[in-house]
Amino acid sequence: MRWLMTLGERTRPDAPTFAECPGPHEARAVALVDDVGQLFPVLLESRRLFGVELTGWASQVEADDVENLPQEVIENWGPDQLRLDTMPGGYVKVSDYRDNQAFTALPPRTNMLTRP
Repeated sequence: MRWLMTLGERTRPDAPTFAECPGPHEARAVALVDDVGQLFPVLLESRRLFGVELTGWASQVEADDVENLPQEVIENWGPDQLRLDTMPGGYVKVSDYRDNQAFTALPPRTNMLTRP
């Protein structure tokens, strides 16, 4: 099992704190890594490169190549996973939807990770 992350840009004025969950073919960028901890530097570097507020949506998948993802992964991709939001100051806010349905607007949570 590996971690797949799709990146979306925040474009909805009614949900300014995060971007919608793009599928692997609609995402601004896609990353496939071995460990969830590897997603944070990828997300922060993407923010630096693209110069926008990004949201990463990540889930464990059975895949070996980001360019040839299994059809099942593509078809079942959705917001019931980890949401990683970039924040000012190099912070990443993590919201876990693996056991719950993702909502369009959520109250703030205290799950924050900082870059080293």
